[in-house]
Amino acid sequence: MAAPVLGLVGSAAGGLGKILPKLIEPMIERGWRVAVTLTPTAATWFDATGEIEKIEQITGLPVRVKPRLPGEESPHPKVDCYAVVPATSNTVGKLALGLADNQALTQVCEAIGGGTIPIVIFPRINAAHARHPSWDSHIAALKRAGVHLVMGEDVWPLQEPRSESGRQLPWDAIIDSIASSVLR
Repeated sequence: MAAPVLGLVGSAAGGLGKILPKLIEPMIERGWRVAVTLTPTAATWFDATGEIEKIEQITGLPVRVKPRLPGEESPHPKVDCYAVVPATSNTVGKLALGLADNQALTQVCEAIGGGTIPIVIFPRINAAHARHPSWDSHIAALKRAGVHLVMGEDVWPLQEPRSESGRQLPWDAIIDSIASSVLR
């Protein structure tokens, strides 16, 4: 039996810098293949720090940012589960509205519309974003679509805008949600 494939989408939110040791490596240790796609801003950050090369070396797959040309084969294998970790408020809003204006969002919007691939999202936002009048409707739309959101009072939302509040991302809960998603 082939290893399950996680389509990991990262956006430029707090916690992105820990994604390699806290999510990618543990998923590989659990027997998963990890195919990473970054939003354009996340790719800029990771390119500047050399993280893209590190991720490619560890996963054995290219990190995607741009769409492929017509007729080109996908550089990633077929995905068994998508995880959007961390997800900015912008990413969550676009996914809820079906706006696929970059490669990362295109993949996940198609998966939401297809309704057959499990999707796990961890929104990493601040309190001001959580109080925005559209936020609750975005969350409700994603839940109606069957997306599993990793949220809870102890991890989300942050108490103050732009404050880390000493909180760590719930890596274990995210990993457990991904692993259990293929069993549903």
